Amino acid sequence: MKKLLFSICTFALVALMATTSSAQIKTPSPSPGATFTQAIGLSDVSINYSRPSAKGRTLFAADGLVPYGKVWRTGANQATKISFGADVSVGGKDLKKGDYAVLTIPSATTWAVHFYPYETGNWGSYVEKTPAAIATAKVSNLPLSVESFFITIANITDDSGDLEFVWGNVLAAVPMKFEVQKNVMAAIEKTLAGPTAGDYYAAGNYLLSIEKDLDKALMYVQKATKGDNPRFWQVRREALILAKLGKTKEAITAATLSKDLAAKAGNDDYVRMNEKSIKEWSMK
Repeated sequence: MKKLLFSICTFALVALMATTSSAQIKTPSPSPGATFTQAIGLSDVSINYSRPSAKGRTLFAADGLVPYGKVWRTGANQATKISFGADVSVGGKDLKKGDYAVLTIPSATTWAVHFYPYETGNWGSYVEKTPAAIATAKVSNLPLSVESFFITIANITDDSGDLEFVWGNVLAAVPMKFEVQKNVMAAIEKTLAGPTAGDYYAAGNYLLSIEKDLDKALMYVQKATKGDNPRFWQVRREALILAKLGKTKEAITAATLSKDLAAKAGNDDYVRMNEKSIKEWSMK
């Protein structure tokens, strides 16, 4: 019994020592991470970066912490990431919506802001690559000193805003502009014009799939097929709804049209499906 108790105590002590030795002490990060999201117009701009502190150091200068003319990761730790929810113009340079790594080259009067398609948090991997765009940010001197670096978006309008980089007494800003009016007007015109043939077809096809309100399904699909250029797959759905409603003669007529349209389009699958349906319905 004594040997058993000794073995148990020894095992518990070893386990405790192993747990203690493998434990990690968590301490505050000297450059904590930050995430910032701002809505502009019809989309969002999100920024994920780290915020180093000045700690009495000279920041932007020829011999500063961030030397003039040298590539800066624009923060600390991993590469700064910016995400655009829509196509955007940054400093007059066009960028497609998506994620970008941001590196900058500061000087006393302007910053060159480089946007790279985002691949990794390793900022050094972008240095030798060609950026998707290079924008110019104008530098202003602040009447105060900001201890922790931060990125924000200011001067927001319905379709624009300034992307700002702020640290110490330096503010570097580059304008962003989104295409909002054109997209809003297109949405207004589309909505006020009413449902499209595709909308009617989708509604009728859904009702057919759940076998509910087939009379309404037929009305919707026929709104899509009544034009001068009906699609063979749309007319096929019309034939299937007519068959479900017991309108066999009309179903065969629609299936025949769908078959002919499919043949012209070179779609043999729909030709075969319609031929099979016509044969089945003709026997009723």
